[in-house]
Amino acid sequence: MILQLTSCKRTNWDENFREKEKSPFGTYIIYNEADKLFKEQEIVYLKENFYDYIYDANDNATDQFFNYICIKSSANKLTEDGVNTLLSKVYQGNNAFLAHNYFSDELREQLGFKTNNLDKEVFGVENLKALKGEFYLENASFENKASIFDRNIRRNYVVTYNENTTIVLGTTKIDGEKVPNFIKVYHGKGAIYLHTNPVVFTNYYLLKDKEKYVENIFSYLPENTVYWDSQIKSSKYADDSDKDNTSIFKFFLQHKTLTWFLYVSFGGVLLFMLFNARRKQRAIPIIHPLENTTVAFTQTIASLYLKEEDHKNVADKKIAFFLEKVRTKYLLNTSNLNKEFIQHLAAKSGNEIENTKYLINTIITLHKRSECSKEELLILHKMIEKFFNKQAHGNTK
Repeated sequence: MILQLTSCKRTNWDENFREKEKSPFGTYIIYNEADKLFKEQEIVYLKENFYDYIYDANDNATDQFFNYICIKSSANKLTEDGVNTLLSKVYQGNNAFLAHNYFSDELREQLGFKTNNLDKEVFGVENLKALKGEFYLENASFENKASIFDRNIRRNYVVTYNENTTIVLGTTKIDGEKVPNFIKVYHGKGAIYLHTNPVVFTNYYLLKDKEKYVENIFSYLPENTVYWDSQIKSSKYADDSDKDNTSIFKFFLQHKTLTWFLYVSFGGVLLFMLFNARRKQRAIPIIHPLENTTVAFTQTIASLYLKEEDHKNVADKKIAFFLEKVRTKYLLNTSNLNKEFIQHLAAKSGNEIENTKYLINTIITLHKRSECSKEELLILHKMIEKFFNKQAHGNTK
């Protein structure tokens, strides 16, 4: 955004034909200088659809004769009802000037003319820049001088027309031959002026000394009120069947390069969604830590022994547990439980030698016996607990 705001503004070479655009192919100049082109004539700038304006106007507002002017690539917002309304007004004695690249089917059928655009497949700024043109006005008062246009001049011309109702007012030279590009078609008491190159009315050519050609074109129109249609709104009265149903996708499909652009864009979006979905990380499952079942297992075995009243087996387990702890904690050899062992154990554990001697003798006695009572097992348990508790209290101090 910073680069966009701080960089030099690039020229927009799109043919937009917008009355508020000061870009080369906008119509800002002619729209704002219309009062000088049509001196002493009232100019009505239509802010609504022409069909709606006529439909809503009272009888007095439409009694006066007018010149309808529309300069666009195509009058896409003038529906079939709008075309019929315009033709009926022309038939009553009004005039219309249409400068378009593409004319509606309704208009061509009712006025009996056909056009051909040899450059309808040409797109892009550089390709359009190479299209040059040479225009002539056939009236003798203009001395049949050539007007040279240096870019964006499509070879768009009138192929057939009704010679009984049509006059050729201007031509363009294509392959060395002059063909009509500006005609006047009589329709009832009025007439419609058709020009196949609206780009000559844009800012670019009006700033390149081509305003004389434009003045000569408009000099054909009688001095009536001017209805300038900038085609900014669609008709609010049009039925769904009459509305312009041309979607942006249909417009893209009409042109080969834009069609490929559409296909590539959709393909890119599809590939992005496909690869993006594959790269998404799956939800990480919660892995609970393994439970320590040793204590539960020990409690289960102990309960089993107690239930069976196998006190001797429990006593042997308690003795084995005691001796293993002595070996690992005090690093003493328990293979010979003699007087020397008792002295070393008492010294390292911090217990009195008499209590230690009594505990070891009890262990030796119970180990040699084949049976053990519940009371003897309980005494052994308390003696071992007291032995280790005495050592723990001694460390705390």
